[in-house]
Amino acid sequence: MKILLIEDEIKTAHSLKIGLEENGFQVDLAFNGVTGQKACLENYYSVIISDIILPQLSGIEIVKTVRKNGIKTPILLLTALGSTDEKIIGFDAGADDYLVKPFAFRELIARINVLSKRNAIIIAENKTMIFADLILDVESKSAKRNETNIELTNREFDLIKYLIENQNKVISKKAIAEDVWNINFDTGTNTIEVYVNYLRNKIDKPFAKKLIHTSHGMGYILKIDD
Repeated sequence: MKILLIEDEIKTAHSLKIGLEENGFQVDLAFNGVTGQKACLENYYSVIISDIILPQLSGIEIVKTVRKNGIKTPILLLTALGSTDEKIIGFDAGADDYLVKPFAFRELIARINVLSKRNAIIIAENKTMIFADLILDVESKSAKRNETNIELTNREFDLIKYLIENQNKVISKKAIAEDVWNINFDTGTNTIEVYVNYLRNKIDKPFAKKLIHTSHGMGYILKIDD
């Protein structure tokens, strides 16, 4: 999972980066509002974390610009002030959550996990579907994970698209056969297992975090591995 951290206190930023990377996250740093906003607009992140008070542009201004550009990435604002009025301003701008400084690092991790799961799928105006660090372009039927292009057949693409649409739900083999390929499910064949295995080899095997899980005796579930 890739995170953008916008924080002008350099020691704090590097300390948080080290802690987040030790917990399995990839972290990009920005030390002012302009650089942070540019990163938000040019890259995909699972979660954006921004201080409110920043040089050049405030965290609130970044949130407003990001939302005006149709980017729905979850945004967590960090602030030394926890007043209700300030929180309302941030939420009205489009922020998803607040964390008041100083905070326990475990709480930051918990907030990140909640935000990433709550917003695991984003369907943008350009027909892009996002789950964790997996990105599908529905129009071109192309896929990318962690900036790596993944070649999928039409059937493989339709299957992963269906799993994303039904994220965090156990999907039976029968449902996959009937809903994805419009065929009757034949218990005597292993077609579903074969295609799920194809997907795993392309989407999961090269990466640390596994997305496709087996629910034994029930089917498959697409979820972010804890």
